[in-house]
Amino acid sequence: MKRDMRKWLEELQAAPVKKAMPVLSFPAVQLLGISVKELISDSDRQAEGMRLVAQRTDAAAAVSLMDLSVEAECFGSAIRVSDREVPTVVGRIVEDEEGAKALEVPRVGSARSGLYVEAIRKAVELINDRPVFAGAIGPFSLAARLLDVTEIMMECYDEPDMVHMVMEKATSFLTEYCKAYREAGANGIVLAEPVTGLLSPALAEEFSAPYVKRLVDAVQDDSFVIIYHNCGNNTIQMIDSILDTGAAAYHFGNAIDMAQMLARIPAGTVAMGNVDPAGEFCHGTPESIRRATLQVMEACCPYPNFVISSGCDIPPMSKWENIDAFFGAVQEYYECRSAQGVSR
Repeated sequence: MKRDMRKWLEELQAAPVKKAMPVLSFPAVQLLGISVKELISDSDRQAEGMRLVAQRTDAAAAVSLMDLSVEAECFGSAIRVSDREVPTVVGRIVEDEEGAKALEVPRVGSARSGLYVEAIRKAVELINDRPVFAGAIGPFSLAARLLDVTEIMMECYDEPDMVHMVMEKATSFLTEYCKAYREAGANGIVLAEPVTGLLSPALAEEFSAPYVKRLVDAVQDDSFVIIYHNCGNNTIQMIDSILDTGAAAYHFGNAIDMAQMLARIPAGTVAMGNVDPAGEFCHGTPESIRRATLQVMEACCPYPNFVISSGCDIPPMSKWENIDAFFGAVQEYYECRSAQGVSR
């Protein structure tokens, strides 16, 4: 359903009680009784999984799979698939400048990209009470999967022209991919750029931010917004270039102090984070995730533009009792503040 997403963000920020917006999709496998391999191969199951998650949780929005192998697979990368873990990219397909020149930009619809777009098309028919966000990888993180994460760190210094060449092609594909999601009815994209968090601020400014900005400028409008996600540990130092991307909202991982980050975010810009997805959602207990969630909220909710979330994508086999406890803690926090007569 088409929405005024700028207004949605304004209302989310202004609400005295803000709904949580975790990156919650893969644990749908447990609600569906299927494997991760089955989920990533079936658009009907993806859409139904999103519906079941929305039915069970009072999240601010529905978020589709943060599967960062999809786009690399379109370029020809091999992926490793399992029943219980998120798919991963295996090896590299670009090793030198000649390989970068020969790299072809795939069409949207190749490999599983068409299936994922179709899943969103179906999900927006099933979920009408909140926005529906698709997931996509960011340009530098895609290039890192094509070149290899370790290698690209060195090649930013040794072969910068080659890296830029791959970045151009990655951004070209991702722009069209995001447009396809917009045409399918998505209200926006959670754009995952985690590998950028490993760069120095100067390299992030050169190799990531301009390409993200180009994508944002090409696809973002009042009815379709980009939420930029980066779970790296250098995000506070590179926040200026991150903000220069022009994304409508930002999402950060638990590698940083979220309150320190919020001090750097403009007051009118929504920022989300950052309860540990592995340590708490997957391996914690209901009581430990309750404590962790309340701790983050107590530190960060004094900032009106803060929205509580997971620090990154919640792993597929995370216990639903922990996920329920997260939402319970959010409710507890606001009920406690209401009882104390605190409006924000």
